[in-house]
Amino acid sequence: MSNACSYHQILLYFCLMFCFYLPCCVKSDELQMLLNLKSALNESSTNVFDSWESTNSVCSFNRITCNTEGSVKEIELSNQNLVGVLPLDSICQLQSLDKLSLGFNSLHGEITEELGNCLNLQYLDLGNNPFTGSFPDIASLSKLQSLYLNGSGFSGIFPWKSLENMTDIAVLSLGDNPFDRALFPDQILKLKKLNWLYLANCSIEGKIPPAIGDLTELMELELQYNYLSGEIPMEIGKLHKLWQLELYNNELTGKLPVGLRNLTKLEFFDASANNLEGDIAVVGSMTNLISLQLFENKFSGGVPPELGEFKKLVNLSLYTNLLTGPLPQKLGSWAEFNYIDVSENFLTGPIPPDMCKKGTMRALLMLQNKFSGEIPATYASCTTLKRFRVSNNSLSGIVPAGIWGLPVVDIIDIAYNQLEGPITSDIKNAKQMGILSAEFNQFSSELPGEISEAKSLVRIELNDNQFSGKIPHGIGELKRLSNLNLQNNRLSGSIPDSLGSCVSISSINIADNVLSDKIPLS
Repeated sequence: MSNACSYHQILLYFCLMFCFYLPCCVKSDELQMLLNLKSALNESSTNVFDSWESTNSVCSFNRITCNTEGSVKEIELSNQNLVGVLPLDSICQLQSLDKLSLGFNSLHGEITEELGNCLNLQYLDLGNNPFTGSFPDIASLSKLQSLYLNGSGFSGIFPWKSLENMTDIAVLSLGDNPFDRALFPDQILKLKKLNWLYLANCSIEGKIPPAIGDLTELMELELQYNYLSGEIPMEIGKLHKLWQLELYNNELTGKLPVGLRNLTKLEFFDASANNLEGDIAVVGSMTNLISLQLFENKFSGGVPPELGEFKKLVNLSLYTNLLTGPLPQKLGSWAEFNYIDVSENFLTGPIPPDMCKKGTMRALLMLQNKFSGEIPATYASCTTLKRFRVSNNSLSGIVPAGIWGLPVVDIIDIAYNQLEGPITSDIKNAKQMGILSAEFNQFSSELPGEISEAKSLVRIELNDNQFSGKIPHGIGELKRLSNLNLQNNRLSGSIPDSLGSCVSISSINIADNVLSDKIPLS
C-alpha cells in the first residue's frame, strides 16, 4: 500500500509541476483570459458574447479562432458596439494569439505597455476607438504584418522607433490621431514590404523624403491633412504599383514632378489645397485614373487632351486654379461619370457634350470661366443631375427645355451669360429644385404658370432679363420661397394677391418693371 501511495504521490507531483504545459491546463487558462475580456467589455446590441460561457470550449466561442492544437489564435471583435477598457494583461497571455481585431468599437482608456507582451501578433487593429493618452512602445511586436491604429484618439509623441523591427509589415495605418508634430519618420523608409501607408491627419511636417521612392511595394500612399512642405519628390515616380496617392491639404509647393508620368496604375490622385504650380501635363499619362483632384492650387496651362480618352475617369475637380484653353470634348463620355468641377479658372471653348452619356452624372460645375457656345442638348435628359452650375461664362443660345425640369436637380445656376429664350413649362417637373438663378441674361417671354409646381423653390433669381407679361398667380403655392428677385425686366399687370401666401418670404424685389394697380394688402 505504501508503495502504491508513494507512486500516486509522485505522479501527482509531476502533474502539478508540469500542469502549466499540459493542453488541459492551457485551455483552462485561456478560458479564464477570454472570460476576463468578456467581463471587461459591454456590448449593446450584437450578442457577440452569448456563446462565451465557462461550460463551452474556447474554440466554440463566437469570433474566436483556434489553431490545430486548440489554442486561441484569433480574436475578431471589430464593429461589435463594444464599450470598456481592454484587459491587455489577460489578452497578451494568450501565447498563440496572432490576430487581435477590435476596430470600430467604443473602447476607451489608455493602451498599456502590456500590449508589448503579445509577442506573436501578426495583425493588430485598434482603429476607430476613442482611446486616450499616448501609444506605448511596441518594439517587441516584430512579427506584425498589419497595424491599424487610425482614428483612435492617441496623442503625444508616437514611438516611431518601435517600427524598426517590423520588417514584415505590409499595412501601416496611423492616421487621424492628434500626435505631436514630427518630421516624416525615417523608420518608415526601412519598411520595404509596405503596400499601404496611411499617415493622414497625424501632424507630420517637413518635406516628403526622397527615400519614399524605395518603398516600391506601395499601392496606397495617403499623407493628406498634414503640414508637409517643399516639393513633391521626383522619386515618388518609382512607386510603379501605386493605386492611390493622396497629398491634399498640405503646404506643398513647386511643380508636379515629371516622374509622376510613370504612375500608370494610379486610379486615385489628389493633390488639392496646396500651393502647387506649373502645368498638369504629367497627368495625361495616368490613363487608369478614376478620380483626379487638383483643386485650389496655382496650376496654369491647359487641361491635357489625353483626359478625353480616359476610359475610367468619373470624378474631375480642377477648380480654383489658373487653367486656360478648352476641355477635351470626349471628357467623361466613356465611364459612368459622376461629377466635374472646373470652376474659377480661365477655361474657354464649348462644354463637353457627353459627360452624362451613361446617365449617372450628379454635378456639372463650370462657373466663373470663359466657356462659350450653347448648353449641349444632351444635358436636358440627364435625369441624375443634382447641380447644374455654369454661371459667369459667355454661354449663348436657348437653354434646352428639359434642363428646366430635371427631376432631382436642386440648383440651376446659369446667371451672368448671354442666354436667351423662355423658361419652359418643363419646370413643373423640377420637384426638388431649391435655387433657380438665371439673372443677368437675355431671357424673354412670360414666366410659366407651372413654376408654382416646383414647390421646393427657396430662391428665384430672374432679375436683369427681358421677361414680360404677368407674375404667375400661382406664386403663392411656393411655401418655401424666401427670395424673389424679378427686378429689371418688363413684367406688367398687377402684383398677384397670392404672393402674400408665400409664408417663408423674406425678400421681394420687383423694381424696374411696368407693374400697375395697388400693392395687395396680403
